[in-house]
Amino acid sequence: MEGADGARFWGLFGAAGLLAHDAGRGILLQHRASWSHFGGTWGLPGGARHEGESAFDAATREAAEEAAVPGDALVPLFESVLDLGFWSYTTVAVSVRRPFEPHIADPESLDLQWVSLDEVTALPLHPLFAEAWPKLRERLQVDPSAQRR
Repeated sequence: MEGADGARFWGLFGAAGLLAHDAGRGILLQHRASWSHFGGTWGLPGGARHEGESAFDAATREAAEEAAVPGDALVPLFESVLDLGFWSYTTVAVSVRRPFEPHIADPESLDLQWVSLDEVTALPLHPLFAEAWPKLRERLQVDPSAQRR
């Protein structure tokens, strides 16, 4: 999709990313391939939503495709939406119920790392993730049981 200002966004039906939080290891971040949107930065595994697909389904599907994230290891926490009117991105936050090791499962990643909440901003982040991170972090630090759907 392209905005009136020429800014381009991936996904005709919007996009979604998975913010997987493991209390002992931090959050799962993806070092984005150089050819991708803001390549070389760190962000969340995720991508374009299919027509009629929920944000949760899109985020978990994309995270499985890109990082081999097992859906049965996740517990939904909350969703946060960036709505630009013509396009939207939904961050789907989940808690990790059982540990897993992600691995690069397609060419969209240079690396995958568990990063402690305190170290996230030390990385060169995708600009929109960097902008959203302070509020997302704050929500992760609230009692997760109060956030479950």
